[in-house]
Amino acid sequence: MTLRKTIFFDIDGTIYDEEKQIPPSAKEAIAELKRRGHHVAIATGRADYMFEELRAELGIDSYVSLNGQYVVYEGKPVYSNPIEKSTLEELTLFAEKLDHPVAYTDTAGMKVNVADHEYIKTSIGSLKLVFPTHDAEYFLKNDTHQAMIFCPQESQAIYTERYPQLNFIRWHPLCMDVLPGNGSKANGIAEMLKVIGVRKEDVYAFGDGLNDVEMLGFVGYGIAMGNGEAEAKAAAAYVTKHVSEDGIYEGLKMVGLL
Repeated sequence: MTLRKTIFFDIDGTIYDEEKQIPPSAKEAIAELKRRGHHVAIATGRADYMFEELRAELGIDSYVSLNGQYVVYEGKPVYSNPIEKSTLEELTLFAEKLDHPVAYTDTAGMKVNVADHEYIKTSIGSLKLVFPTHDAEYFLKNDTHQAMIFCPQESQAIYTERYPQLNFIRWHPLCMDVLPGNGSKANGIAEMLKVIGVRKEDVYAFGDGLNDVEMLGFVGYGIAMGNGEAEAKAAAAYVTKHVSEDGIYEGLKMVGLL
């Protein structure tokens, strides 16, 4: 009998194609993994509320969300790693001087410090999500597990030099995620593995983006999507086909899980 494995899937560009749809082969492949007794989980930069429907559709209740800052195993929270409020306050003041909007995300929602901005419309719109609600003081009243700064790519170096205690990960030409210095999907996975008692050598992960690089290098079997970033492919042990060309199904066959 095959030993039970744990498989993590990124969402955007991995489970979801460019139209934010799940290829039929991916849905069936994930269902087959579960039928074979494997543990299937999600590892995403999205917050909980952004993929509730997806979890229900796939029957998944374990996940690493907000790029590793909030981890849930079988429906129960097991790890939380918010950004310090004082750091966020100083970061926000600095970003405002550069006309770079800031978003604050927790498990329940996302708020932005400006009521309207083209950078936000363009980047958040690419996820097929509506413009976030405006609340400039949200981070003072709630834990922020992940922030976002909406700025062009050439501005990123300004922040990385000024805030070495934070981790900045670009996911859109006009937006980057902001995490605690130790924040990553890999760290979130490590926290879940502590709870379930699984060795990372028995863990598989699929991803395509810059925020998947550490995860793909950390697990026993990192599988990058054919549509993935060059850095993700370099970090992975395997490269499968494009998400729209049965990438998940083909990748699972490649590593012997199907």
